[in-house]
Amino acid sequence: MVNLAAAFEKEGISAFRFDFSGNGENEGTFQYGNYRREADDLRAVIKHFREEKRCVVAIIGHSIGGNAVLLYASKCNDIKTVVNIAGRYNLRRGIEGRLGKNFREKIEQNGFIDVKNRGGMIEYRVTKGSLMDRLVTDTHAACQSIHPSCRVLTVHGTLDEFVPVEDAMEFAKYIPNHKLQIVEGADQEYTSHEDELASIVLDFVKTSLCKDKCVPKTLSSCTNTDKLRDSRL
Repeated sequence: MVNLAAAFEKEGISAFRFDFSGNGENEGTFQYGNYRREADDLRAVIKHFREEKRCVVAIIGHSIGGNAVLLYASKCNDIKTVVNIAGRYNLRRGIEGRLGKNFREKIEQNGFIDVKNRGGMIEYRVTKGSLMDRLVTDTHAACQSIHPSCRVLTVHGTLDEFVPVEDAMEFAKYIPNHKLQIVEGADQEYTSHEDELASIVLDFVKTSLCKDKCVPKTLSSCTNTDKLRDSRL
């Protein structure tokens, strides 16, 4: 993301990068899988810059940030250019690899699971509530709720070790106005493909800038996110 921001700067386009609540140096408590709260964090950032009379023309997210920008777009039709880099379509996948086998039974029994690093130190605690939040987040419904006037780019590497490239193809099926870019040989962090990623994203955003006029809008176009919750497990 640092390299991507630098690429925008070279083109005279300012970029603002931030961590979600409870991540990095930000205040708050880290919560596993809290996608809607992160979309709300994004909304607060956009609102701040609009109050400062800045024109927000695109939002870009990587990994869980990719899900956050898509959730934002599904409830707020005020950003016309959205870039999802390595987001996860199927949120039920990948949990066992992080929380271990029989994670449902463990969290029902104890109310939480502590995720430890290789040294045995606790990195964070996953509560039953935060796990349920991930399980009931309906990515399919969110994708279908994105307005056709919103242009969405999904970029995914074929060697992504955390999120299979098939997830990117699912986004392409259900987002109305969507472009899919598969990067051969790229892992989740685009370790050897940062320049290629920057070129893809920059071209997409610049093309969108040529099509749009930047007209600030209120956030009143946001809809209730409750309908994005799927109560079935």
